[in-house]
Amino acid sequence: MGHGPMGSSAPGHQPPPPRSMLEGVRNHDPAAMGEFYEYYFDRVFGLVLRLLGNRTAAEDVTQEVFFKVQRAAHQLDLARDPGPWLTAIAYNACRDLWRSSAHRMTDKSSSIDDEAVAAPLASAAMDPEGEVLAHERERLVRQALTELPEQLRTPVLLYDYQGMSHQDIATLLGIEHAAARKRYSRALAALAKLLKDTLG
Repeated sequence: MGHGPMGSSAPGHQPPPPRSMLEGVRNHDPAAMGEFYEYYFDRVFGLVLRLLGNRTAAEDVTQEVFFKVQRAAHQLDLARDPGPWLTAIAYNACRDLWRSSAHRMTDKSSSIDDEAVAAPLASAAMDPEGEVLAHERERLVRQALTELPEQLRTPVLLYDYQGMSHQDIATLLGIEHAAARKRYSRALAALAKLLKDTLG
């Protein structure tokens, strides 16, 4: 992705799939839908896992996202990259879960258990100190990220991991561009504060 202080590449940044695949998805072709699922699974699951911080919930929501894609396949625009469309579906599915009573009753202290999620954050949040401390830093960053409120965690993940622009994030969240940038800055400041004592 090449922007943002949290990493130099975005797992979510990938070229659109072949048009023939998208045409098959629009026509509800099972084979094309299977290919689409395989092509975008890692991107969707990675985003959902980072947003929710819980692997079991992320697996369930990821399945829900692709069910939604299947039901809305006729809306797929063949002339556009479906990545942002998928991201919006995934974010909205997570938002629905956040608002549910079931989610509010779950343990909010659960940590992100996927090292691939936090490694870019850990490596970019501090100067290299040697491989010995790498795993511990990753654990601390994972924990700090889950402690951020959803309002702040979301823009960091969308910008640094999905490669979205602040304008696109603003559109997705239904806020002004300036507000999106301010929320992102507040998130970085909050993350730095959480990590100051343990990583300083």
